[in-house]
Amino acid sequence: MTKSQKVAFTIGTLEEIYPEIPIPLDHKDPYTLLIAVLLSAQSTDVRVNQITPILFEKADNPYAMARLTQDEIREIIRPVGLSPMKSKGIYELSHILIDKYNGEVPADIDALESLPAVGHKTASVVMSQAFGIPAFPVDTHIHRLMYRWGLSNGKNVVQTEKDAKRLFPKEKWNKLHLQIIWYGREYSPARGWDLEKDVITKTIGRKSVIDEYYKAKKKPSSRK
Repeated sequence: MTKSQKVAFTIGTLEEIYPEIPIPLDHKDPYTLLIAVLLSAQSTDVRVNQITPILFEKADNPYAMARLTQDEIREIIRPVGLSPMKSKGIYELSHILIDKYNGEVPADIDALESLPAVGHKTASVVMSQAFGIPAFPVDTHIHRLMYRWGLSNGKNVVQTEKDAKRLFPKEKWNKLHLQIIWYGREYSPARGWDLEKDVITKTIGRKSVIDEYYKAKKKPSSRK
């Protein structure tokens, strides 16, 4: 299969499995999405979705959040991890949104990346999911699958994003990055991976990855 055939197969398969795709993080507007994505760093969407209703009940906009102290924010978000850094970021960015953007989240990736505790991936998610502006946020699932599928060399997430944007049509980026995340969770996880259920990797996967999978499967049975 050529790379363009692999890309077409991937898009077609994902569209078949996930014709409609939900956004994993619960939110109601760009601000609550920004906070939820910030909280999801080195945490799980499930955990974040358990905490954000508690946080947003107290403050679901920059003005209300700015009235809380960093310690109050930190106490609420503690279960998601990295709470000192995240609470400081949430507190400071809320003040910046009020002072610089009239309390609105800017639909500009550079402006988003300039906010405290907001990295490129977080900014890309907000651009894509809050504003519908084409972006291709790369998380661990996308990074893993792009390598498994032989569509990127797996060197780093920056390269993976470049490869994804080069290979996939721009008009599909916003839906496709979510489809790949859901597929990675359901069919091609890092642990407990069953290649027989992973139709995309089984069909177009990198030969070395597939060989390694079968080699690892044989090991336990060869022990005496």
